[in-house]
Amino acid sequence: MASRNRPPQDYESDDDSYGGLDLTAYARRRHWWNRSGPMVEKYSVATQMAMGGVTGWCAGFLFRKVGKLAATAVGGGFLLLQIASHSGYVHIDWKRGEKDADKVKRQIKKRAKKAAPEVNRVMEEATEFMEQNMVISSGFVGGFLLGLAS
Repeated sequence: MASRNRPPQDYESDDDSYGGLDLTAYARRRHWWNRSGPMVEKYSVATQMAMGGVTGWCAGFLFRKVGKLAATAVGGGFLLLQIASHSGYVHIDWKRGEKDADKVKRQIKKRAKKAAPEVNRVMEEATEFMEQNMVISSGFVGGFLLGLAS
């Protein structure tokens, strides 16, 4: 079935046309965080992956713990506010709250439009960093996901 379109001798040249991802090329680049200190690229690719993985796992673990703590604090605060409101200790002016929330939304939209170039620049820098530091970045992402899951 495969010989229908091309003669068999063309298949040997197909292997040359596929470019592989050379992780050592990424590992040899100089990183922004070690311009004055020890160089990470002197370590093997496996060591860089392990460093990124351990760092990512720690970040994911802390992110999960802090996220749970923040959600508990915010949820508990709302619960206490509702109990206090229901008991008559606190009176909530919902109309005023809606007006204030609309005013804050408008201010955030104005600031977001002004900050768009800054956000784009930060996103471009982050993307460039990820591309230039593929080995450590991929280890970090994997470790971060494992840290969130554990």
